[in-house]
Amino acid sequence: MTNKPDPSLDPSLDLYVQAALGKKTIGLVVLDVRELTSIADVFIICSGRSNRQVSAIAEYIQVDLKKHGIKPLSVEGKKEGHWVLIDYGHVIIHIFYEPVRNFYDLEGLWIDAKKIQTESLIKHMATI
Repeated sequence: MTNKPDPSLDPSLDLYVQAALGKKTIGLVVLDVRELTSIADVFIICSGRSNRQVSAIAEYIQVDLKKHGIKPLSVEGKKEGHWVLIDYGHVIIHIFYEPVRNFYDLEGLWIDAKKIQTESLIKHMATI
């Protein structure tokens, strides 16, 4: 993982990362899955400390991105707050309650995906 944003990725990707970081998510990871699947270009995976926080993160992401004219194709699991999937087409955001994230281990499933950085993620990592 380098400390420079990948210029081959959609520059608007940072808007998604900013939205995900807006509600104190933990363990945010951005995976480049372009070479591994046709369902999306990028997976953003993050966690919350409770199912309530997971739902709040999902809601915040949707509201924040809507301000930029970005609306999801579908949203699954927001009511339960264990695993929320927000599908924006080329970007799919997975928000987990931490124990559920550990159980499903998407990072392990997509181990061949390159971890990528955006400007906001680089700045965020420098502050923690």
